[in-house]
Amino acid sequence: MSHPTTTISTTNYHLAMKEPNEKKIAALVKQLLVELGEDPARDGLVKTPARVAKSLLYLTRGYRQTPRGVLNNAIFDAGANHMIVLRNIEVYSMCEHHMLPFYGTCAVGYIARSKVLGVSKIARIVDCFARRLQIQERLTEQVADAILDASKAEGVGVVFRCRHLCMMMRGVEKQNSEMVTSAMLGSFREDEKVRQEFLSLAK
Repeated sequence: MSHPTTTISTTNYHLAMKEPNEKKIAALVKQLLVELGEDPARDGLVKTPARVAKSLLYLTRGYRQTPRGVLNNAIFDAGANHMIVLRNIEVYSMCEHHMLPFYGTCAVGYIARSKVLGVSKIARIVDCFARRLQIQERLTEQVADAILDASKAEGVGVVFRCRHLCMMMRGVEKQNSEMVTSAMLGSFREDEKVRQEFLSLAK
């Protein structure tokens, strides 16, 4: 299955955004509580706007990160070109359509030419894009593109398996649904044997 290359804006990919105004976010949350029919002055909600503001800043911190920044030059010489797979990377993100969480796991594989990435940095690159308002399809492509750009690998494969609360707790309410997306670049797209080896290891 072929995957078109996703266009990634310069602002979201190469440049980190400035820190948002936390007090302004808290004020907006307070206004939202009023519109929902709540009393933000009652005991249980007095500190809620500030807590939600901090939570949202944490959950969307990927806007203030870049792949290059989280990689932090952790690129090392490799003596052989072989497949490297990191799987069962925990993923937490937020659907951009309803701002509800989706969560699951990710597997990343690549065939190094002469450089390898620090293993923890692969997970950090995943988080860099996951911690934004997302759709899973774009998230998958962004991670694959970033790994390829950082490693200059012969090929890259990425698979996400996630459950979406916007589908589980509202709408069709399908509790056991799981969405699987993949992106294959370079030899992972062009060579069936390479692709199948990765998919077998990624399970």
